[in-house]
Formats: sequence, C-alpha cells, structure tokens
Amino acid sequence: MPIDFNQQVIEEFRANGGRVGGPFEGGRLLLLTTTGARSGAPHTTPLGYLPDSDGRVLVIASAAGAPRHPAWYHNLVAHPRVTVESGVFTYEAQAVVLEGAARDRAFARAAEADPGWSEYQERTDRLLPVVALEEIPAGPPRISAASVGAALKAVHDGFRRELALIREEIATSGPGLGAQLRMNCLALCQGLHNHHTGEDAGMFPMLGENHPELAPALERMRQEHEKLADLLAALQRVISEENADRQRVLSEVERLTEEVENHLTYEEEQLIPVLDGGNC
Repeated sequence: MPIDFNQQVIEEFRANGGRVGGPFEGGRLLLLTTTGARSGAPHTTPLGYLPDSDGRVLVIASAAGAPRHPAWYHNLVAHPRVTVESGVFTYEAQAVVLEGAARDRAFARAAEADPGWSEYQERTDRLLPVVALEEIPAGPPRISAASVGAALKAVHDGFRRELALIREEIATSGPGLGAQLRMNCLALCQGLHNHHTGEDAGMFPMLGENHPELAPALERMRQEHEKLADLLAALQRVISEENADRQRVLSEVERLTEEVENHLTYEEEQLIPVLDGGNC
C-alpha cells in the first residue's frame, strides 16, 4: 500500500480505538511496528490478522501477491522483536515465522476463511510467509485511553466488535464451521475468560476495599461472571464437536452476546463514574 495511504489508516486507527473505514472496515486490523533491517528506524504498518491459539495472532506477508516479500517482513526477520497495537492494547511481541506443516496448516485456515489469500498466492511464485506474533509478558498491557473508565470502555468495545464480527462470520459461512472460524470463537472465549478472571482477582477487590457501597454491584458482577463462564464453556463444547452445526453455534453465540452486552453495560454504569472519580 502507498505510504500516504498507510499513514491515513494509522492515524484513523489510533484516533478511533482501532476502528477504520475503507477496505479495512469491519475486519480485524492491527498496527505492526518493526525495526528497519538496514536503517534501524521504526516502521509502522497496518495489517489484517487472524486469531490463533494461546493468545497469539497471525499475519501473512502477502503484499497482495507481489513478487517480493513486503518490507515489514524483511524487518522482522532481521529484528524479531516488534510492537503490536490492537486498538485497545499495545504490547511487545516476538515475531516467529512459521515453517513447514505449521505454516501450511495456518495458511489453509486463512484461505478457507477468505479465498483472497489463495488468490494472492496464485499471483506469485514465492511462498507467502505466515508469521505468529507472540506477546512478550511485561506486566499490564498499555492501554491508550484518557482515563481508567475510558480504558474499561475501550476493552469492552473490543469484545463487542469481536462478537459482532464472529456473528457475521457464522451467519455468512457455509453449512459447516471452518477451522479459522472455530479458532476465532475459541480466542474470544479465552479473551473473555482472562478479562473476567483479572477483574475478579484485581479490580473488584480493590474497588470493594475503597468503595464499600459498591458491594452489591460487585457481587452481582461476580455472579454474572460465573454465568458467563458457563455460557463460554457451552460454546466451546459446541465448537469442539467434529461436525459442529452452524446454526447451533450461532444460537450459542447470540445467547452469549446478549448476556455479555447486558453485563458490560451494567458494569460500565456502575464502575466508570467511580473509576473516573479520582478515588479508586
């Protein structure tokens, strides 16, 4: 993509919490900052990505089927430590180029979900590289938000967008459930589980200690976490069936979406005024 177009996307991405229009609208997008293989200078590129297991994400060095690998790929081969911006979180990651069967399986999942990847591969003689971006643990992730309450809202909106995207993917998929779509669902389940576990262990006890008046609301939210855990487990069971029924999966996702939306809305109503009140 032209540099000026890239910069427009980057600016829009950062200004809108990861939401952009144009060709990326409604898709999964991240900003990848690499270190120049020759210059040593930072370079940021907007890229589509695919959720993968263990919290990592995959990017494909397609360059729309161009005869040469894109510059960002050469950069991360030379300097595998990169920075990833998801629209909500910014974190350091290790770039791992997948090889052999691991690469082929990942690319097959991508092509099944979006035939455009196969079209790019057909345009070129080079094998399109698949790269896993694995987060490097370094304490709490950085969140670009004006306040603690805004950060909570940004995280919630990220889950809302992913749920909406998965619902659309299921509704428009074929009669079966593709491997990448299964992965998208499982990644969402893991992300929600981690978020709720973190709240139960960290934010809720802190708020309860400083704001005893929140005790009934916090208890309700803890109970809702338990109910959502059951719904997440039910969704995972359906997804894991060998011949998962698309309509049944969609029903489970819609049921989960309704409960998640109700929970997130209540949590925002109860907690954002306190979090942004300056006395957490």
